[in-house]
Amino acid sequence: MGETHTERRRRLAALLAERDADALLVTRLVNVRYLTGLDSSNAVLLVRADGPPVLATDGRYAEMAREVCPDLETVVERRAAEALTALAAESGARRLGFEAHDLTVERHAELVTEDMGIEFKPLGRPVEELRKVKDEDELALLREACAITDRAFDAVLPEIAPGRTERDIAIALERAMVDRGAERPAFESIVASGPNGAIPHHHPGARRIERGDLLTMDFGALYGGYHADMTRTVAIGEPAAWQRELYDLVRRAQRAAIKAAVPGAETTAVDAAARDVIKAAGHGAAFTHGLGHGVGLEIHEAPLMGYDRTGKLMDRVPVTAEPGVYLAGRGGVRIEDTLVVRAGGPELLTETTRELLVL
Repeated sequence: MGETHTERRRRLAALLAERDADALLVTRLVNVRYLTGLDSSNAVLLVRADGPPVLATDGRYAEMAREVCPDLETVVERRAAEALTALAAESGARRLGFEAHDLTVERHAELVTEDMGIEFKPLGRPVEELRKVKDEDELALLREACAITDRAFDAVLPEIAPGRTERDIAIALERAMVDRGAERPAFESIVASGPNGAIPHHHPGARRIERGDLLTMDFGALYGGYHADMTRTVAIGEPAAWQRELYDLVRRAQRAAIKAAVPGAETTAVDAAARDVIKAAGHGAAFTHGLGHGVGLEIHEAPLMGYDRTGKLMDRVPVTAEPGVYLAGRGGVRIEDTLVVRAGGPELLTETTRELLVL
């Protein structure tokens, strides 16, 4: 991956030149990881528009940094951001970009003083812009994270039965993912049964699953730093007519969204493809969240797809498609898959059946 990280830094340096910045102080840890491969709790990267990058970290990670990114000059200093800001000034930088969405006002004031002669310049989110489009190494890791997620679901299905609690199933899913190769769950698993299914981000609790419930499970595996995300809703016993109708509606909405997820599509249009199906059935107000989001080194990253989210999809961008309908006091249905936007049609990474499973 060394050459991959070098190329990412090269592309970032080219962006800095376009934005009239001499260098960028990268303080978001996930962005440092993307650009160097180093996963730590204290690291800052100085990327120059013209000149070699410099990594700073403290003594806990110094040896790891030398092993993971031997091609980078490394400064061992606990106050990593201060060290690299001073280095940038000493080396002649006059316009130093920073990640305004990460650096607090307090930290900003601590880093820059007037006598340094530096203009501290917010540059938007250039690293996140690069991270949207994944390279094939990233997609391979994401593909395996999704495969682990699928296998874990298959393994836990036989354990789902009346009398088990939501928490029982959440723990079983998380254990199954780790047993099948996940580093850990990608996020706190959601298991919502019966009326709790009307709460999109319900925390699994002590409610026991009952015959006649719809059961929604939203979970994913973390593998190689990359996050999978999948949701399936199943029926416990023969579903009522309204439950089948609701499931079929959400399935049709998801199908429409996946079909619309092509390179060049406006994110609002992809959201609308699903939302319009649900509105036409009279449940528009019950679809209470955006259609989906990007996934990668973070579980929620750009692009975000919602009725108020602007932007366009591009080739090799992994996103989720997760329409849902939530009926207070009765339950809900959500179906979610992780897919990669491709010129020849979307590549579905989560492969578990989208047909209604009756357990």
